[in-house]
Amino acid sequence: MGRRQRLPTFLREYEKVARQCAAEGLDHVQFLTRLVEQELIDRERRMFDRRIKAAKFPTAKSLDSFDFKAIPKLNKMQVLELARCEWIDRRENVIALGPSGTGKTHVALGLGLAACQKGMPVAFTTAAALVNEMLEARDERRLLRRQKQLAAVKLLIIDELGFVPLSKTGAELLFELISQRYERGSTMITSNLPFDEWTSTFGTERLTGALLDRLTHHVNILEMNGDSYRLNQSRARKAQPKTP
Repeated sequence: MGRRQRLPTFLREYEKVARQCAAEGLDHVQFLTRLVEQELIDRERRMFDRRIKAAKFPTAKSLDSFDFKAIPKLNKMQVLELARCEWIDRRENVIALGPSGTGKTHVALGLGLAACQKGMPVAFTTAAALVNEMLEARDERRLLRRQKQLAAVKLLIIDELGFVPLSKTGAELLFELISQRYERGSTMITSNLPFDEWTSTFGTERLTGALLDRLTHHVNILEMNGDSYRLNQSRARKAQPKTP
């Protein structure tokens, strides 16, 4: 029955729970209630695991492990408010700006993980990987299907925009995707470049301006222009006395 009804926790736990309930003097209604509660807990955990896998995070990092003290320019209360994911329900965007090593990817992963916990479909990719994927999909005549898939996720995280300049076709494909998501889903972008240098990535001021118009219409900007905390951690480790 458990397999047919897709109740694996029922099937796995019913004998154990029955013994516990018998020992505690609980009746059959309480026995079933306890089993249902365990099934629902396990089902939510399995769904969360599937959302994490589908998001393709390079690693699972929560905001609990982020060192806000190392990036004093970052507004901690703003980040914690974003972790409630109401901005995703409102189809707003987030752009995190700062030099390498200031924790942009960590924050993006943390917000993505929070969205998964809220039951939202998430996709994580770097800008270069996303553009390469769309170029390959175009060559294989499956671009439209892939664009629809990416347009459908509630939160699309595009990491490392600006690390490498995009080809003309790549920039146009990325612009097209962001335009498709405009006011339909939320996009988070991390970049090591200030806005006035995005033209070096997208090639033309016209395309850059049109992209920023769409991204910044409903936007939350995280300014992370502090020192690289990875560099600071490295310096701290080097400063520690070596054990003989």
